[in-house]
Amino acid sequence: MVVLVHHAHALGADVDPQRPLSSRGLAQAEWLATQAHARGLKPAAIWHSGKLRAKQTAEAFYRICAPFADFRMVRGLRPDDPPVWMRDELNAETRDVMVVSHMPLLPALATALVSSIRPVPQNGLVVIERSGNGEWAETWRAQPDASVGAER
Repeated sequence: MVVLVHHAHALGADVDPQRPLSSRGLAQAEWLATQAHARGLKPAAIWHSGKLRAKQTAEAFYRICAPFADFRMVRGLRPDDPPVWMRDELNAETRDVMVVSHMPLLPALATALVSSIRPVPQNGLVVIERSGNGEWAETWRAQPDASVGAER
């Protein structure tokens, strides 16, 4: 199984050049991780790009879904990295892996794995699994609605 996660809402570079998650983004990451946990998602590895917003999103999944997962920054997950790098890594991987990354890499990676997949949702996730013939297919997806983390 592979879980492709687009990082949660981040502050703009004009506010903070490191682009950490906003309060809305922290709530989105928590919501997504809770949804994943409720569906029994327990990846053996959680890989992130190393950018602060991706790492913070990944930390919510690590804390809620998989506290014993191999948690680390992995090369090939930056926004403009070629998707074939990560496609090849994931095709060779035998463990369940969560990838927390960015646009435009995620849609390109999703299409490299599953040719007819719908776009990866903004601040959401897509779960894909291998079928008996070794092909990848989407099994479910989640995306927080506008009310998650909204100011009241």
